[in-house]
Amino acid sequence: MSSLEAIGILSIGEMGLGIAQLLIAHNYRVLTYASDRSEATQKRAWSAGIELRPSMQDLVDQSDVLLSIVPPRDARLTAERVIAASSARPAVRDTPLWYVDLNAVSPQTAREIETLFTAAGSHLRFIDGGIVGGPPRELPADESRDQPAWHCPSLLVSGPEKLPDDVLAQTLNIKHLADRIGVATGLKMCFASLTKGFFSLAIQSFTTAHALGVLPDLRALMEEYNPQALKMAERGVVGMPSKAYRWVGEMKEIGDTFREDGGFDSDLFYAVAQVYQSVADDPVLGLEKPGDRKRGQTVEDVVECLNKSLKVKTE
Repeated sequence: MSSLEAIGILSIGEMGLGIAQLLIAHNYRVLTYASDRSEATQKRAWSAGIELRPSMQDLVDQSDVLLSIVPPRDARLTAERVIAASSARPAVRDTPLWYVDLNAVSPQTAREIETLFTAAGSHLRFIDGGIVGGPPRELPADESRDQPAWHCPSLLVSGPEKLPDDVLAQTLNIKHLADRIGVATGLKMCFASLTKGFFSLAIQSFTTAHALGVLPDLRALMEEYNPQALKMAERGVVGMPSKAYRWVGEMKEIGDTFREDGGFDSDLFYAVAQVYQSVADDPVLGLEKPGDRKRGQTVEDVVECLNKSLKVKTE
């Protein structure tokens, strides 16, 4: 039986919802605070059986562990809100609150947030983390299994603190990499640069080929010379519209990582951020939401939308 039974999640986006469903399936109590989020987010949480707490203070008081899964731009503010709530009534707790920051931020950002938690007191324990892979999903039933099985992303974590519960760590597929803050976020940044960085190249290449009237020819060449890259590019271009707004900040965090920890210039991934900003600003693609996709579900539709909106910008 897990000793950490009440898991708070901020917030219930596509990934947060998947992790919540995984935890609920394993009999955990899952909570969130969503009064400041959209009606769709609140409905999504309620429909999944997640407890909607009336305030951030109540969420902090009720949770054994808090998982922070927010857009990179909100990582520090979310941490500050949790620290403020926990510090307002530290006597309420007789055990520490474990805060697992799973946001796509640079190691430097993770180190800065960890400093805030250390200064707040021992009633808070900070774990640096990152997520690699898609949201958890239940696998089809199989007569050879007694229990439902799940496909889970890798939750990479690092730092001197570890969750004192192996059952929860195993359920969440947590992999502790090192005792230094920043290692997990750094690995996440390096991995994302090779996936989302590649997708940004595909977006530009496919859109430009469409404008030149040679998109079918480009895809035929890739099919002949690099079919695996073609499949990855097509999957990334079609999958990214509803996530582009989140990836803007993530690309900047990658640029910061490569500058601060790698010694490179950050301009490359700041430019990649602009590619995703163009998608987020698109009057059609920018309206797409995870789980409610209407447009951009084919490569042709993505590049057609982008070509039109980019032409308007340059006219």
